[in-house]
Amino acid sequence: MLNPRLAGRYAKSLIDLAIERNQLEDIYKDMLFMQAVCKGSREFVALLKSPVVASDKKDAILKAITDGKVSEITTVFNKLLVNKGRESGLPEIITAFIAQYKKHKGIHTVKLTTAVPVGEDVKQQIISKIQEQTPMKNVELETAVKDELIGGFVLELGGTLVDGSILYDLNKIKSQFMNNDFIYKIR
Repeated sequence: MLNPRLAGRYAKSLIDLAIERNQLEDIYKDMLFMQAVCKGSREFVALLKSPVVASDKKDAILKAITDGKVSEITTVFNKLLVNKGRESGLPEIITAFIAQYKKHKGIHTVKLTTAVPVGEDVKQQIISKIQEQTPMKNVELETAVKDELIGGFVLELGGTLVDGSILYDLNKIKSQFMNNDFIYKIR
């Protein structure tokens, strides 16, 4: 599908319906489940995008995967997508729904990348520091580990990137040597 505008519209419609029916939290949990299914199975996503597989088969497979695990609204929404021929965009619609849900709830996603895994106490300290020093009061912290950072961290919050990694420092020193910045200061 690769049409973020269309995915956004479907997600907005689902959020509006969930709010109207007072089931926003349930639908959000359903979308997290569906996202896990899509991320966990490339074959499932390929099946949704396949023009060879008939829509009734896709509907039956979706129903088999989600039966008893998602709410009635999500089941009907999935059926609507299949009937309209939009099932190939389900992963994008799920992503758009989650993003709109977080915006609606005022949840800010912050990404922390470190060279080694960090403990829960460090995560809580970072969250409290962000809440204390920024207007972001509802923070969700995502963590990642990249060995190439050597040490330190990279923090992405909103449109800001804070790079406190050793790799960044080494690259900065390397560029200073390449530009001969130190020769002028010696004379």
